[in-house]
Amino acid sequence: MRKTVLITVLFCIALQACNWQSNLPVYGPKTAVTKTENGKQVIDSLDYVLPPFQFVDQDSNVVNTSTVKGKIYVADFFFTSCPSICPKMMKEMLLVRDKYKDNKDVVILSYSIDPVRDSVARLKIYETKLGITSAQWHFLTGNKDSIYYLANKYLVSASEDPSAPGGHIHDGNFILVDRKGRLRGYYDGTNEQSVQKLLSEMDILLKEKNNE
Repeated sequence: MRKTVLITVLFCIALQACNWQSNLPVYGPKTAVTKTENGKQVIDSLDYVLPPFQFVDQDSNVVNTSTVKGKIYVADFFFTSCPSICPKMMKEMLLVRDKYKDNKDVVILSYSIDPVRDSVARLKIYETKLGITSAQWHFLTGNKDSIYYLANKYLVSASEDPSAPGGHIHDGNFILVDRKGRLRGYYDGTNEQSVQKLLSEMDILLKEKNNE
């Protein structure tokens, strides 16, 4: 009898683990859709998902939506000649890289908002100066309008401003994205405590099942 009870308990624990969900929010506007259930039309809502993208990284590799499919990733927006918050952001992002450098389920995407000057060669020099050798961290360049469009879709600010230091302005957010391309968290990339929260919530998100 006791053996039967023990097996039942272990089965329930295993079932709960398989169905485990995090309580991290999903950001962005919902999309209303109409579907049929039991012969009746009902209104449902779909989570906000980032649109497809394609850019080139510091190694001339094409990086697109397929690159991050089934993975979680952290995104940010920067530029190599940024004299203000970018150096601090990169220092904090190195903590993310260091913790997950052996985890194939984690990617980092850093989008340059100054792609005219930030060529592939310049991004490679920037990577070298940071001492990065990880293939999971992509510094991206490409069409300027496409990058600014995507920043808007990430729900962050980035724009040209001749009066600003370096000629551009952007916020310092690190954005956490899940395996389905959904926005799951925003963290101040210039604040060590906020980045520690990011690391904790990445651990949570890595446990979240993929087919929710």
